[in-house]
Amino acid sequence: MFTLTEVASLNDIQATYRILKPWWDVFMDYLAIVMLMVAIFAGTMQLTKDQVVCLPKPLSDEWSETQRSFTESPVKGPKTSVMPDLESTTPSRGSRNHAPGGAFESMSTITAHLSNDDLNPPVQRGPVNLGRPTNLEYQQYIFINQMCYHVALPWYSKYFPYLALIHTLILMVSSNFWFKYPKTSSKIEHFVSILGKCFESPWTTKALSETACEDSEENKQRFKTSVAKHLSTGSEEESPSSSTPMITRTGPKFSAEKPVIEVPSMTILDKKDGEQAKALFEKVRKFRAHVEDSDLIYKLYVVQTVIKTVKLMFILCYTLTFVTSIQFNHTCVPGIEHLTGYFEFHCTHNMAFMLRKLLISYIALICVYGLVCIYTLFWLFRRPLKEYSFEKVREESSFSDIPDVKNDFAFLLHMVDQYDQLYSKRFGVFLSEVSENKLRELSLNHEWTYEKLKQHVSRNSQDKQELHLFMLSGVPDAVFDMTELEVLKLELIPEAKIPAKISQMTNLQELHLYHCPAKVEQTAFSFLRDHLRYLHIKFTDVAEIPTWVYLLKNLRELYLVGNLNSENNKMIALESLRELKHLKILHLKSNLTKVPSNITDVAPHLTALLVHNDGTKLLVLNSLKKMINLTELELQNCELERIPHAIFSLNNLQELDLKSNNIRTIEEVISFQHLKRLTCLKLWHNKIITIPSSISLVKNLELLYLAQNKLESLPAALFTLQKLRYLDVSHNSITVIPAEITALQNLQYFAATGNRVEVLPKQVFKCTKLRVLNVGQNCITSISEKVGQLVQLTQLELRGNCLDRLPAELAHCRLLKKSGLIVEDHLFDTLPSEVKDLFNQDFNSNSTFGTGI
Repeated sequence: MFTLTEVASLNDIQATYRILKPWWDVFMDYLAIVMLMVAIFAGTMQLTKDQVVCLPKPLSDEWSETQRSFTESPVKGPKTSVMPDLESTTPSRGSRNHAPGGAFESMSTITAHLSNDDLNPPVQRGPVNLGRPTNLEYQQYIFINQMCYHVALPWYSKYFPYLALIHTLILMVSSNFWFKYPKTSSKIEHFVSILGKCFESPWTTKALSETACEDSEENKQRFKTSVAKHLSTGSEEESPSSSTPMITRTGPKFSAEKPVIEVPSMTILDKKDGEQAKALFEKVRKFRAHVEDSDLIYKLYVVQTVIKTVKLMFILCYTLTFVTSIQFNHTCVPGIEHLTGYFEFHCTHNMAFMLRKLLISYIALICVYGLVCIYTLFWLFRRPLKEYSFEKVREESSFSDIPDVKNDFAFLLHMVDQYDQLYSKRFGVFLSEVSENKLRELSLNHEWTYEKLKQHVSRNSQDKQELHLFMLSGVPDAVFDMTELEVLKLELIPEAKIPAKISQMTNLQELHLYHCPAKVEQTAFSFLRDHLRYLHIKFTDVAEIPTWVYLLKNLRELYLVGNLNSENNKMIALESLRELKHLKILHLKSNLTKVPSNITDVAPHLTALLVHNDGTKLLVLNSLKKMINLTELELQNCELERIPHAIFSLNNLQELDLKSNNIRTIEEVISFQHLKRLTCLKLWHNKIITIPSSISLVKNLELLYLAQNKLESLPAALFTLQKLRYLDVSHNSITVIPAEITALQNLQYFAATGNRVEVLPKQVFKCTKLRVLNVGQNCITSISEKVGQLVQLTQLELRGNCLDRLPAELAHCRLLKKSGLIVEDHLFDTLPSEVKDLFNQDFNSNSTFGTGI
């Protein structure tokens, strides 16, 4: 036998699932419990009290003769019966412990003991108690009762409690199957867990409280506006004429002072609560992406409701037909006349009345249960439950960006609304990007205080105070309190916002935005437009470039690093550069196939254009011709094979850098004679084989970079450039340094490192203005004593040659220190001791001086 507690545990669902059980599911659960109690009560009564009592039914002739003989005989004395009391002698199904021969005797035995006086009483006419001897023993009655219980009773009278128990258990399992099915239970459990945390999160309370404060302020403003309109309208309607005396109007009086709106101060979330709220935003985002892909939960709930409805119809259809079969009287023909002598028996079922009442109650419960199921189906199909709109929440709160959801996510929220709509409202806070941004801002300001930011301020190479913020959720408010800051770098901050407080940073002139599409307020933009001088922007897509960048009229230098190929040139909106009226330097590090023609909008005042490609071949350069005021041009890594002709039109050009291209010949260098102001030519990291003699026509050239090429010789015409101060021919295949180098009397820097030079000519040491002489990694075997003539020498590189000693005349190079003498240690040891002491003394003094600094 089951106890009520054990059976009720079958319907025990975790308490946290109650938010997903609408009123009809709860009502059906209670109905199922009542039906379960009915079934258990009926089963208990049947196991303990159910019995059938049977008596043999006599043949009609025998019974008539016996009745007539007793009726005609005279009766004397009190009324007695020759039959024993049937109630006391008839065995019952429950009296199985009685002794078979002691208390009960056959009717024939009782008759035999009666005396003649008892059989022939005094004659007295009147009614008599008639009895009938059965000649059956007690064990025979027990056998008959058992046989008739199984033969005469309908099967439904015997098995109704068990059927009711089974049906009820099936209904209970069907109601809660979606909580237990593996593919849905995990989603439901995750949803309930997230929903509970969102409901209890301090951030939810804070966000809704702020919304309530904002709504309160808006309502007060509306109230003031409506009152003002009412008063103004009333004054117009009741304004007296010139002849009418003024009438004092009574009514509500309003203070002229501005009402003070008390906004409750919001407590700042501690770090733990902030991190938990951030984790909830991420969990909600992932859960939404996972659940919105399918509608399995919705379908399963519909299927289980349909199954319950069909099950109830089936129960009603076959149960109603058996109500009439439960009766008190039954006729039994067990077919055991060879054992008892009787063919037919008359039986009574003592539980018939109780079972009929319980069955009617069970049918009534089933009908109510079915009506609730039909209502559930109506609710499921009345409106689309696979779509859920937060429109009401958006109207009531400041989070207008809460998105609508669909599929299983929407269905779960509809179910929660049947429990309490406040759950969905609080849950919607974690679907809003505005809410998430507010949380990030609050946590960010709490973590990055002014003192912490001060520790990250450093001095850059230009000796400017610089602050670099990397991968933050936003820009801390304390940044804009650092008025002494000169350079601000923001990297990988997708939600960066620059407020009006930036106007306090009067020293700020340089801003770096690395993958940071910053948004600025109007006041902040006005400040940046007037004060910002240098702007560096790195981006992946042109959409990351803020549009306000093209309106900074006082900007001097603009650096754009990102994808700017020809297919996207139109998207860059470079035509807006015409507003940059003071732009002097434009740096483009990208993958251009042509110089955008729109750059000519800033051509009149642009002085430097730097294009650093990533190896993409730059094909079209015609727009360069319009940049007549250009003084510096860099075209690096653009896969150029020759010097572009458009360059020769830049009459004001002073510096040209064509580094890392595929230039093999520079015959066009003859055209540089028209560029009277060209002083710096950088052709390094190319594939140049020879230098044409026409190089001598570029008479104003002062700096020439030819390193990392394939030069094998240096023409004599190169040394006719009297103004040349810097010459770098490192890492080529040069074998001889011509003696004509002595003509370069203004030469201060000469580098021939990494060549095949075997002899360093003495004429080199006649260039007395040399400060740097780098001839390492060659095949030089000796250094002339005339090296002492280089009195201004500060650096001498000889490492990697075939030298066996160093000249002592190095002591005459008064500006040369040991740190500037780049040689092997064994060569340094070949110097005289007094020379070594001189170098060591200078080295120690420099080290001490550096340590002191």
